[in-house]
Amino acid sequence: MYHFPSLPLCVEMMNASLVESGRSRLGKQIPVVIASTGMYAPERVVTNDDLASLGCDSDWIIQRTGIRQRRFARDDQASSDLAYLAAMDCLSRAQVDPGQVDLVLVATITQDYMTPSTACILQRKLGCVAPAFDINAACSGFMYALVVASQFVANGLSQNALIVGAEVMSRTVDPKDKKTYPLFGDGAGAALLQPVPKALTSDPKEVPGIITFTLGAEGSPEALCTPGGGSREPLTPELLAQGRQYMHMDGKTVFKWAVRCVVDSCKDVLAASGYSLGDVDLVVMHQANTRIIDAVVKDLNMSADKVMVNLDRYGNTSAASIPLALHEANLQGRLKKGKLILLCGFGAGLTWGTALVRY
Repeated sequence: MYHFPSLPLCVEMMNASLVESGRSRLGKQIPVVIASTGMYAPERVVTNDDLASLGCDSDWIIQRTGIRQRRFARDDQASSDLAYLAAMDCLSRAQVDPGQVDLVLVATITQDYMTPSTACILQRKLGCVAPAFDINAACSGFMYALVVASQFVANGLSQNALIVGAEVMSRTVDPKDKKTYPLFGDGAGAALLQPVPKALTSDPKEVPGIITFTLGAEGSPEALCTPGGGSREPLTPELLAQGRQYMHMDGKTVFKWAVRCVVDSCKDVLAASGYSLGDVDLVVMHQANTRIIDAVVKDLNMSADKVMVNLDRYGNTSAASIPLALHEANLQGRLKKGKLILLCGFGAGLTWGTALVRY
């Protein structure tokens, strides 16, 4: 059996700014309009008490993660089904017919099949004729998709770019793993990107879209990985019995890396943008753990009121977490024209993506 080599890079990263260390590059402004958002959360609510039969302690889950409940998909639902319902919610709010969508990106690590892509399945369900592909960057997936799709729109190659983060995480974690299994939930969130109207392009300071962004990766598969099922470890009865089809995570390493990664990338993006944290109206981070969010709030010395949190109700939904939180913020009236939104994703790879966006 193949074993990952020991890589000290994620520990090394904690000692320097991502930009200063040469591991991150800052991107320039990309004008784009987030025309609408949408979401779908499966109907089945699974509380911490519901997991007691597996030996999970409700109080421990709340104290260590802040999660009180999560959603699980039905047995007959796959990621494309969740993605379709989130996409239709998003498109209906924008009053855009599915046939008008000309780019489909799906961020997921729980694809329906090894091939074809979940995006192609979603494209078929929508009935549009468009390029469609998946992005596998785990919990950073939506940020990667946002940057990629925005460039299609800004370059005139897309008029209605649909990006969806969709995950059925409940099937990736071993129910016997009491520390990891309670963390994850299922769901999907979507956003529709459109070109900026010419009337809004006269003043560069008022143009909606991505002001500054950074995407990066620090390959460290031993920190967070699903080892079985790929070309490295094709699944056999023996490997299935060992649980190699399930996610394996070094929680302490990932926690320390995540806090430093979020803090550094947010500082780097803000410094490059010319804005300060005080100018930011809303912060939407990947919803992994309230302890990570609290540590970032403390290290950045920012008001917790600016941070969108829905982790307690949905758990960690990987690539779906940022668009789910973004849509709920939209429903709450927190996304308004001209507002500055700081978005940050981080996850397996290890990968990260942070952007300052003018809504």
